[in-house]
Amino acid sequence: MPALRPPVIAALVLAGLLLPAAATADIYKTVGADGVISFTSKPRAGARLVARDAVGPAKIQPVLPSDASPERFSRFDAHIRQAATLYQLPEALVRAVIRVESDFDPRAVSRANARGLMQLIPATAERMMVTDVFDPRQNIFGGVRYLRILANTFNGDLELTIAAYNAGEGAVMRWGGIPPYEETQHYVAKVLAYYRFYRAQPG
Repeated sequence: MPALRPPVIAALVLAGLLLPAAATADIYKTVGADGVISFTSKPRAGARLVARDAVGPAKIQPVLPSDASPERFSRFDAHIRQAATLYQLPEALVRAVIRVESDFDPRAVSRANARGLMQLIPATAERMMVTDVFDPRQNIFGGVRYLRILANTFNGDLELTIAAYNAGEGAVMRWGGIPPYEETQHYVAKVLAYYRFYRAQPG
């Protein structure tokens, strides 16, 4: 859960990212022992992927600081509550998915190019009518809408809904249950653990 970067470094990084690019390149962030944050296009041990470049300079995503503040865990309460109410899903489930997907970092980007709080890939974001995946409200509503679709598809089965959110509904249908993927099985266990944790919280 990283810290801040000096404004001068931020400006230089942004300027570098706006230069024309001839090929695709992911952007990784590293934090040195002295707290200095640097960015590179080469993956290194301990580096975190913060932006995935697409071909052509016009499609480069700006690198913005991750949200590492403790307040992030309650910052999106209103959006979570509204989306859970609208799509009739437990608030605790939405929180659990966000916690496992992004640790409540609205700028999170995965190696699979999933983005934002609920880690929507571009195809899912488009399908859920999300135009800005880094907008917390849009991301949450899109992710919860997708969870509702999955819950309907699997007749409200919580484990299958969670598994499908990670592996896709097609994989769950093909295997007739939670797919035998280590990542998906671990994911389901983690989301269920956080779901129970949030359900037990007062209020």
